[in-house]
Amino acid sequence: MTIWIAHVTFCTAYVTVVVSSRLQEVDRSIEEAAMDLGAPPWKVFFQITLPSIAPAILAGWLLAFTLSLDDLVIASFVSGPSATTLPMVVFSSVRLGVSPKINALATLTIVAVSCATFIAWWLMARQKSVGCLR
Repeated sequence: MTIWIAHVTFCTAYVTVVVSSRLQEVDRSIEEAAMDLGAPPWKVFFQITLPSIAPAILAGWLLAFTLSLDDLVIASFVSGPSATTLPMVVFSSVRLGVSPKINALATLTIVAVSCATFIAWWLMARQKSVGCLR
């Protein structure tokens, strides 16, 4: 629990910067128009505001995940004697010599990131080609 609290506290600042910069670009007149037409505030938020800031939320999540995965120092200071995280396990095993498990973990990480990047590129290309056909 302490590791989780520390990472949330550390990453909140980064996510706040990303999401707040996107919120400054949101056109408030669309939200006001929806409320003038009778939409309740929760519906305006979920159907107008949230979809417009969703890319920033995703970017903030990816940034926070990457920072949490990379931050060995915070995890080692706030973890208890029985708690270990993936970065702590990798660091402790690398000090003793790189094992095939670490090589396999690195390979899986690279493959997962490459697949996610390819799928995102494919979806954007498909959306762009569908948009050109309309």
